This record gives sequence, structure tokens and C-alpha cells, in this order.
Amino acid sequence: MQSLAATGIDLLRADDPELHRMLTDELRRQEESLVMVASSSVADPTVLACQGSSIVNVTAEGYPGRRYHAGCCHVDEVEQLAIDRAKELFGAFYANVQPHSASVANELVLTSLLRPGDTILGMDLHQGGHLTHGSPASLSGRLFTAHGYGLDASGLIDYDQVLAMARELRPKLIICGATAYARTVDFARFREIADEVGALLLADISHIAGLVVAGLHPSPVPHAHITTTCTHKQLYGPRGGLILMGPDAEALAPDGRHTLAQLMQRSVFPHFQGAPAVNAIAAKARAFAWCASEEFTEVAKRILGNARALAAAFDERGYRVISGGTDNHIVLLDLTDRGLTGRIAEQALESVGIIVNKNHIPGDKRSSTVTSGLRLGTNTLAVRGLEPADMARCAELADRVLSRVRPLDDRTFLLDEVVRQEVADHVARFARNFPISRYPVTGAAPAGSFQGA
Repeated sequence: MQSLAATGIDLLRADDPELHRMLTDELRRQEESLVMVASSSVADPTVLACQGSSIVNVTAEGYPGRRYHAGCCHVDEVEQLAIDRAKELFGAFYANVQPHSASVANELVLTSLLRPGDTILGMDLHQGGHLTHGSPASLSGRLFTAHGYGLDASGLIDYDQVLAMARELRPKLIICGATAYARTVDFARFREIADEVGALLLADISHIAGLVVAGLHPSPVPHAHITTTCTHKQLYGPRGGLILMGPDAEALAPDGRHTLAQLMQRSVFPHFQGAPAVNAIAAKARAFAWCASEEFTEVAKRILGNARALAAAFDERGYRVISGGTDNHIVLLDLTDRGLTGRIAEQALESVGIIVNKNHIPGDKRSSTVTSGLRLGTNTLAVRGLEPADMARCAELADRVLSRVRPLDDRTFLLDEVVRQEVADHVARFARNFPISRYPVTGAAPAGSFQGA
């Protein structure tokens, strides 16, 4: 396996030097950047090894022991290992490791449980929800009658509004979880609301899955009928999705003929997907193993500690932090009073190697390509070894740029080149103190250790 991987890299360098250079340049960019994108992390070299392994050559439609192709004996072992590890990690009764992404997982859950035109209730996109929670730009908002709940004046989920809307609309499905919400989600309360109106509950924990398994955020698995997540944000695995269920796995599905677990099996394959990405499943299995370790728990604690310190550092510099702080890895900044748009702030910071993303804030009137806010996250900072004490430096470097940007309109700006280069140099030197791999690329990691975290 090691020889094959090394041969592949050598051949790529020789046969396609242009692509090899691009990939090398990308690695260097990551090493010299402060990545504070909430939806990203750093995949470990052991995860990358699984993704680049020869198992990718196997076509394996179906499930372990029930494939539609031959040659799947080892694929079956790998997938069952991933399933077992996922169930143990989350305390789940059921796990499906085949979804290609969390978005795919959400859409296949919706299309298997509901009929076109059925009513769903999810968090409004501009309030912190996700496209697949009912946005009209997504299949979820086009195929179903979608309504969105939001936040109260404090920037917290308005559970009274959720209950009132659920009583009025009688949705078939309620979706909880968010993509830009910095506070704790009360899954038990969502289940109480769902039960009152006879709705199913879907929890999307793509942004908090790592904190959930580390015990730093309540788990939805005992409460939601179905839980979904991606595997690359806080689980530090490959890009992919995961479907989980707790005790409701054996409950009767809406079709009256299958259990929810049986329906999910059918919905992934053959209803929605064909052959799974078996190399990604192997990489998921590897990531799940690390997420069960004490080492991961320490990283998760840094994720939370860093986010709280980062929020406090921006607050001290006069930035408005939505909801006044954070309970997870997300820090959402309102740039309205700074005279900047999210687009300008994102591009100005990227020019110095600080990677963030523009984001809507509650009540935002600007388009999704402009926005009035920034969404920051600490997944990558934490796994690279940065501590809460380092967050003041990160905020200071960002503020040196944002306080000197001169917007020309909502999309264009001026930034003094001397300032830009000075900050860029500082960022690169600072970031190089925290490599994306703890072990030399050419060296060997200690036996049994998790490389690159």
C-alpha cells in the first residue's frame, strides 16, 4: 500500500508536473494560512491514505453481504467496521455510512419520508439554517412546502415561535440544527414540539458532530428520529455524509410497511445513490476511530475554548458578535457598523492569508454573494494546535486589515499594499508555527498514532 502511494506521487510528478505543482502549491497555501472557515478542517494523512488506496477500484452497489457485484469481501469488512465505529461513537442504534455528503443525506431523508408538497419546518437560511433545510434554492424548498423559523432578539432560537408555527402549519417534518448558529441546540425541546404536532424530527449536526461525540454539546441521537452529519468538518474525516438513528430506528415509517431503519437503507441505495465511494467509507472508519480517542477530546476542548476566546477578542475590538458569544466553534460577526460587507471583508482577509467566509446575519438584506457578516470557525485552528491564548493574535491580525480597508462599494475595496504585505508576512510566519501535520511528511509517525492532527 505504501509503495503504491509513493509510486503514484512519483509518477504524477513526472507525468503531469503542472498538476503536481498545483497540488503542492495548495499544500503550501494551507500551511501559510490561518484558516478560520467554520465548514472546514484538516484531514489526517491516515485519512488521506485511505482515500487514495486501491479499494477505490472496487464497485460495490448494495450493503455488506448483499452486494450486486463480486470481489467485495474486503469492502464488506471495511464498511461494517465503519458502521460499527459510527454506532459506538454516537451511541446510535443504526448507522449508514454511504451518503456522499450531508446535503445528500438530508435530501434522501426528506424524499424517503415525505411526498411532494408536504410541509416541512426548518431554520430559515438567513437566520442560520442550511440550504437543505427548506431553502427555495434547494431541492428541499422546491419539492416541499417549506417554512422557516428564526431567532429572538437575543440571537437565540425562538422555541416559542417554533412551537407556534408547528401548531399552525402541522408539518410532517421538523428540521433542527444549523450552519451559522453559535449557541446550544435544545434537541429535547424540539422533540417535544415534534411529538405534540405529530411530526418527525430530523437533526442535522454537521457543524457540531465533534463536540457531540466529545460530550461538549448535547446529542440529538436519543431525541431525533433521524440524525445526519457530514464527516469532514468536526470529525476530521473525508468529505462525506452519515445517517444515524437512536431508539426510533425500529419505529414504523410513514409508509406503514417498513421501520425507519429499513426505509433509510432503501433510501440510500437504490433510491438515491448508486455504488458507494468505498475509499471514502474506509476514510470515515479511520476518522471515527480517532474521534473515540482521548486525543480527539482534547482537540474538541480546544475547538470550544478557541471559539469563546476568539469571540471575546473580537468583542474587545468593538465588533458585534451575534448572540454575544458562542457555545460551539462558530463566531458570527455583524459588520454593519464597520461599514463593510461580508464579501469585502472575506476578500481583504484572504489577500493576507486569513481565510474566513462571508455570511448572512439575522435580518440581513444583502444578497448571499455580498452579505453583512462573517462566519468564523475554530476547527482547523484547534487541530493545528492553536490554543485560546493564540486567539487574540488571530483577531489582532484580522483587525489590522479590516480597520484599514476602504470600501468603494459593496464588492470592491482598496487596501494599502504596504499594510497588506506586512500583515501577510506576519500571518505566514505565525501559521508556520502550527503545521497541518504534526509529523514530518517524509518521516514515520509513532505506531498507532493519529498523524497530522
